[in-house]
Amino acid sequence: MEQEQHQQHQPHFLLVTFPAQGHINPALQLARRLIRIGTRVTFATTIFAYRRMANSPTPEDGLSFASFSDGYDDGFNSKQNDPRRYVSEFKRRSSEALTELITGSENQGAQPFTCLVYSLLLPWTAEVARAYHLPSALLWIQPALVFDVYYYYFYGYGDLIEGKVNDLIELPGLPPLTGRDLPSFLDPRNSNDAYSFILPSFKEQMEAIVEETDPRILVNTFDALEAETLKAIDKFNMIAIGPLVASALLDGKEQYGGDLCKNSSKEYYMEWLSSKPKSSVIYVAFGTICVLEKRQVEEIARGLLDSGHPFLWVIREHENKDKDKGEDDVMMKYKEELNEKGMIVPWCSQVEVLSHEAVGCFVTHCGWSSSLESLVYGVPVVAFPQWTDQGTNAKIIVDFCKTGVRVKANEEGILESDEIKRCLELVMGEGDEFRGNSLKWKDLAREAAKQGGSSYKNLKAFVDDFGTCK
Repeated sequence: MEQEQHQQHQPHFLLVTFPAQGHINPALQLARRLIRIGTRVTFATTIFAYRRMANSPTPEDGLSFASFSDGYDDGFNSKQNDPRRYVSEFKRRSSEALTELITGSENQGAQPFTCLVYSLLLPWTAEVARAYHLPSALLWIQPALVFDVYYYYFYGYGDLIEGKVNDLIELPGLPPLTGRDLPSFLDPRNSNDAYSFILPSFKEQMEAIVEETDPRILVNTFDALEAETLKAIDKFNMIAIGPLVASALLDGKEQYGGDLCKNSSKEYYMEWLSSKPKSSVIYVAFGTICVLEKRQVEEIARGLLDSGHPFLWVIREHENKDKDKGEDDVMMKYKEELNEKGMIVPWCSQVEVLSHEAVGCFVTHCGWSSSLESLVYGVPVVAFPQWTDQGTNAKIIVDFCKTGVRVKANEEGILESDEIKRCLELVMGEGDEFRGNSLKWKDLAREAAKQGGSSYKNLKAFVDDFGTCK
């Protein structure tokens, strides 16, 4: 009885996320942080995403799950499905699902929701919240710098930003940027029909935020990392609550749950890592969406082999085949050498790999979650950005944190083996400065997220606006 009364007085957050790994993982970490502070959380996403969450997530103390159909329960395929129809269907169905969750909670006598928190690309969820007088907040899973650039693009600086390649771009309160530092969706040369809905969705997102009288934006970053960019736009209350990554930051507990893509046994590659000297292994991974061209995969293979270092390379099944070449597998050309000098796996637990002392360098696409993980675990990087926010993330990691170097592409946009080898040698061979900076940012990132740190205090202050927590 006493426990039930306590739960009735706890703030109850409805956390809704877009069905992609880069959205779900930080959102799930936020849910767990909210619970530690003393709230209850209902975590909602699509049926497809929920089914694919590793370890078949089950309710935890204070955490429950709700799934809904977006009309694509077997997954959205950008090559087979119409993206505009997907967005329309997703908006309709998720709005209906949220309405049922909100009204159902009230009608069935359960504790009503205190606040709706939604990840980016879901601007319509705020409209549903307003219709039922439910406060809402945006979970911005990218850095504050990316938010600021999008805002300026849509509000007054579009002509300055669009189409710039080598020119210096100066925006109020932000560091100088060039074209390669901007989100790829802002460059008309990078238009792609499969993702044509992204930029309009960001515009709709910004319009929804601007219309709010007191918008709350929870940002997956921390004060020490983006002190200036968090404050660059006066009208917004941007609250740093990151890094939202699985790590031993709170209570000494390591949590790995939440990854999409169910994992197989990890013993074989962890055992292989343990056989290598400290800081000797190059870890290579490009996320779950990026598909590299055959030539680019070959250049990476040659660069890794020429570097002379052992490597652990994550190549998902769709990455190592050229779609136009059928059976032609680029890996076959270097199979013997690759197997002798490194290990290729279809999946790995990235946080466990990055936390292993044998890893000395992370070759990454610079997704924001991966970028933050490189900081949390103190691993220098070779930045290999491909699209979306990755170029901006690389700017932060390389130019501000100074924890690595960025590979330069040739005129055809290919990163050549000699350039890859050069960058690997800089980080692995002469990387004392990079390693020193990485350890500094490791301490700052963990300090921010632990109990009493800046991000913990920021999140608790946000929660306390809705009621008393323990």
